[in-house]
Amino acid sequence: MERFRDIARENASRFAHFAPEENENENEMENDDSSSSEEEHEIEDWPGPFSTAMKIIKDREMKSVQTGCVSSQTSLAASIKWVPNTEPGHVGVRFSVPSLQELCLEILVKNVDAVVSLDSVPDALRHRLSQLLCDSRKINNHFFELLVGGSPTEIRLRDCSWLTEEQFTKSFQMCDTSNLVVLQLDQCGRCLPDYVIVATLAQSPRQLPRLTSLSLSGACRLSDGGLRAIVSSAPALRSINLSLCSLLTSASLYILAESLRSLLKELYLDNCQAIDAALIVPALRELEHLEVLSVAGIQTVCDEFVKDYIIACGHNLKELVLKDCINLTDASIKVIAEHCPGLCVLDLMNLCKLTDLSIGYLTNGCRTLHTLKLCRNPLSDEAIAAFVETTGESLKELSLNNIKKVGYHTTLSLASHAKKLHSLDLSWCRNLTDNALGLIVDSCMSLRLLKLFGCTQVTDVFLKGHSNLQIQIIGLKMSPVLQHVKVPNPLQGALNYSSVYGDLV
Repeated sequence: MERFRDIARENASRFAHFAPEENENENEMENDDSSSSEEEHEIEDWPGPFSTAMKIIKDREMKSVQTGCVSSQTSLAASIKWVPNTEPGHVGVRFSVPSLQELCLEILVKNVDAVVSLDSVPDALRHRLSQLLCDSRKINNHFFELLVGGSPTEIRLRDCSWLTEEQFTKSFQMCDTSNLVVLQLDQCGRCLPDYVIVATLAQSPRQLPRLTSLSLSGACRLSDGGLRAIVSSAPALRSINLSLCSLLTSASLYILAESLRSLLKELYLDNCQAIDAALIVPALRELEHLEVLSVAGIQTVCDEFVKDYIIACGHNLKELVLKDCINLTDASIKVIAEHCPGLCVLDLMNLCKLTDLSIGYLTNGCRTLHTLKLCRNPLSDEAIAAFVETTGESLKELSLNNIKKVGYHTTLSLASHAKKLHSLDLSWCRNLTDNALGLIVDSCMSLRLLKLFGCTQVTDVFLKGHSNLQIQIIGLKMSPVLQHVKVPNPLQGALNYSSVYGDLV
């Protein structure tokens, strides 16, 4: 490229006419390029953990080149040393054997119409049975009546799309809600318009006196008025999921702030496109103890929103989801790193404007982070590796889905510094060879879940040669997909970061 530029400069005088403005524009463009380049390299000169890790990585690569071990990035990947287990009888692929409980639940799913009562059945088994019925599309009104009958403490249904208004109203009239702590009615747009809510869930101001966690994801007929009725009936509400509630406006946040100012700890607003992020900042600030905030997919979320909210309230946050907020830049990540000292979970998936600067900010600022989710971010192998070098000892879950440059450096960092990693997503990271994956899996013996969707380069050399027999590998060719869709843990309490019953006491 430099040679072609020299040729162009030599020939330019024969074809171009001098124009002062053009020279000025060229100078401005060169200045912009140089400033951008300086900003990208600035992170390597910061005094802090990230700078130290970057120097270690560069020194390691330089040493390999100087000793003649490698001469290019391709040979760097080829230099990874891993010896597959070839002992007779060794099979790296995990074969799961269903437990007696799982076999019994399958029988109940097939014969759900013969079940006459769920009395004395623990909540965890109720949740599991409900989940299996939803997955198999065999859930019906008979099971729903059993689920809501009596005086339950938890009702969880992650698919209510089959339920009609009449069925819901009739069945819920049999429910004693005085002891209800968790209520999940996701995909309830068909059965739960405002007038049904008023006739069932919100007949009186304190009809749900102990309700702590409420999920109405996909309630596309729920308006601000309906939300006000629910909130007035649930004075102890700590967690609320309003994802995909397309009728809710910015006024809904002020309803929550008015009634749950000192109580609400978890708020999910994913893809509520009628909510203007700039208008809800004052309301969010009034939620004094908010620990979890998810605004995934809201297109009005921008750097200014993040700055205004995080500077005021970031010290309380433990989990922040910014997935698909495509207008965010490195400036937002810098604010998060500086003002969220207790942040544990951060979701930055599909933020295409982020650069290595963001990884530098997180490495130096967010020292309590144990879950980081990235996807399609244009980040370098070296920056990811530096992050893992510094924070790997505390990492439990890491997603590098479709981070195309992930390769040699990240492999070595994961193998050396991610000993407590439990879940790893390397889908579409096609620079990773069998040797790289084998080294990661055999070095991270705490790893229990590895996602490899789109990794067509993986062969039996890795699959049958690794020694971590506890790991579950999903996403490979011809493997089932639906059973791996992430669903709430049936043993998970109503809140992610605190004890509900302790709060109620």
